[in-house]
Amino acid sequence: MELKPEINDALNQQLNEEFYSAYVYLAMAAYCEDCDLTGFANWMKMQYQEELLHAEKFYNYINDRDGRVLLKPLGEPQSKWDSPLSAFEDSLVQEKHISECINKLAAISIEKGDHATHVFLQWFVNEQVEEEKTVRDIIHDIKLVEKSADGIFMIDRELAQRAGDPGAE
Repeated sequence: MELKPEINDALNQQLNEEFYSAYVYLAMAAYCEDCDLTGFANWMKMQYQEELLHAEKFYNYINDRDGRVLLKPLGEPQSKWDSPLSAFEDSLVQEKHISECINKLAAISIEKGDHATHVFLQWFVNEQVEEEKTVRDIIHDIKLVEKSADGIFMIDRELAQRAGDPGAE
């Protein structure tokens, strides 16, 4: 079944949002590298890769439904933060924005009676709950130790452990 034009447009907009989100995480990784927080940078780079995977899922879905992928320019992401905590707080803002976009897209799919797209989006709805919780937990941990160099060192080491294949989702 071919995508309705409004659904195709909305999916392309989400594809753009996912690419931009990846771009933001790469900028955050670069900031963390500049702060010599390689564990924080590792976490952000892994998140960057995960966001690219999300974009690829949208790209493939649009093509699988005989839609038309239309790539749009990406905005310039922020490049400096006041602290690693500030970067993670912005990460949470970004994740909440993506959640809102996914929810709007799900609402459009229901309104237009596109059940296949609605089912496809359920994975993203659940993923965003996990994404927001993970970032909130990291923010909580950073706030507990933010005035302690030893504490930041320990969190950096913990974030360095994030590994795995984001494609294994």
